[in-house]
Amino acid sequence: MGFTETQPGLFLGFSTHHSSSSSNSIQSVPLQLLDQKEEQIRVENGDDHDEDENFNLLGHSICLKRPRDVSGFTPNPSKCLAVEPMGLEARRAAVRSWGNQPLSSADPEVHEIMEKERHRQFKGIELVASENFVCRAVKEALGSHLTNKYSEGMPGARYYTGNQHIDQIELLCYERALAAFSLDPEKWGVNVQPYSCTSANFAVYTGLLLPNDRIMGLDSPSGGHMSHGYYIPGGKKVSAASIFFDSFPYKVNPQTGYIDYDKLEERAVDYRPKILICGGSSYPREWDYARFRHIADKCGAVLMCDMAHISGLVAAKECASPFDYCDIVTSTTHKSLRGPRGGIIFYRKGTKLRKQGVHHSNVDSSNHYDFEEKINFAVFPSLQGGPHNNYIAALAIALKQVATPEFKAYMQQVKRNAQALANALLRRKCRLVTGGTDNHLLLWDLTALGLTGRNYEKVCEMCDITLNKTAIFGDNGALSPGGVRIGTPAMTTRGCVEADFETMAEFLLRAAQITFNVQREYGKLQKDFIKGLQNNKDIVDLRNRVETFASQFAMPGYDI
Repeated sequence: MGFTETQPGLFLGFSTHHSSSSSNSIQSVPLQLLDQKEEQIRVENGDDHDEDENFNLLGHSICLKRPRDVSGFTPNPSKCLAVEPMGLEARRAAVRSWGNQPLSSADPEVHEIMEKERHRQFKGIELVASENFVCRAVKEALGSHLTNKYSEGMPGARYYTGNQHIDQIELLCYERALAAFSLDPEKWGVNVQPYSCTSANFAVYTGLLLPNDRIMGLDSPSGGHMSHGYYIPGGKKVSAASIFFDSFPYKVNPQTGYIDYDKLEERAVDYRPKILICGGSSYPREWDYARFRHIADKCGAVLMCDMAHISGLVAAKECASPFDYCDIVTSTTHKSLRGPRGGIIFYRKGTKLRKQGVHHSNVDSSNHYDFEEKINFAVFPSLQGGPHNNYIAALAIALKQVATPEFKAYMQQVKRNAQALANALLRRKCRLVTGGTDNHLLLWDLTALGLTGRNYEKVCEMCDITLNKTAIFGDNGALSPGGVRIGTPAMTTRGCVEADFETMAEFLLRAAQITFNVQREYGKLQKDFIKGLQNNKDIVDLRNRVETFASQFAMPGYDI
């Protein structure tokens, strides 16, 4: 019944039952919530005054307006007109004073800390393989007004209105993401909303799997990532991937450091994961995607690649591409891509290219991929809220740069610098896992020098060199925290070339000598080891050399 058909006598009826034998009928008793009363308006002396309206609610008298004694009050129109503009200006001034202060004025404490970090980045040598420096345009987008807008959902299907321009930015980011990796939009789709690659990976699991379904990735101590599933030796589940899903790792050969594909195939066929994962965070060699495809088909698994570390190399065609063989590809966007910090998911769509060898009961056996809806729904609303629009705009900017010849030249230099650094260390009799590198990173085995990765990492940090410790396999196959991972993208971004990385190799070896001397005098236990670092003249001398060297190179996005 429409509103025009509503009857004025409509009421709520309650039934009463009389136990008396003389009355067995059911009577409908109207419940009148409101006493109808005609609104009266009285106009006196040209002024309108609403009369207080009284009504009954369930038998109780209610007054809409609080009684007010207006006797003796005579409004002065001239004063009202004078006060209102002043109040409005005061409010505007308050907004300006709060909203338009520079950071240095609004929060000097945070500003001071940020300035210290800015100078640390400028004066130091950044060798963490997963870090890079963004350009000014990316930083401008990250700090822009786009952070104000809420836009839960997908372009054209948002929970909030006012997203027409946000939709344009996200759709442009889609186009640029596919173009950056030379992907056909008829065969590949993309989601640019994940907050990180770990979030992206978990969204894939959530969309395609049920709780306790099986996944299989490279073991974290072998160079994999914890988001692919990881248990510590005591059996504790470290990552959410292992808490909500069953994970079983494959490993590298402890003697060579290379992935043992034969054992991988044997394990996968026995374990039969629903998703087989290639890609890692500390693997310096190429991935045999064709072999992974063969294994995935043999055990009936979806093949997923986490290319977080090598995505820049993939885009520049400076390494093998997972898109030729994989069903789903995820990545961070801030490592070798030089973009903002976030995640991205690529997924196949359209007609399937191959038929899996074994199908699980809950795997779609149709001829078309069904990843798009499942993955998008997993990202939102299953796991995330509104996307970070400032990040998506910044990513679009970075992806535009990725598709240029200049970016390809940059990635070529990243690889040359990694080779130069590896060769410089090898000439100095240092031991590298796998004996070298095919990409942007290398793993230095410090056990031959009698050092621990943690102690060496600490000495480097005090000398303004940042890198990170990593587990490595020793000669006897035992796992040891005696390695460090070193990457070249960040310092290449600052303009360093092969000769500069030769100099950095000297700094790294000098840091190893300092670590050895302190360990010999104070021991390897870190709480004792740190005592030997206080007021250490060798550390002060190396830090001065590092800062003098690093300060030669410009930082993108700002001047010091």
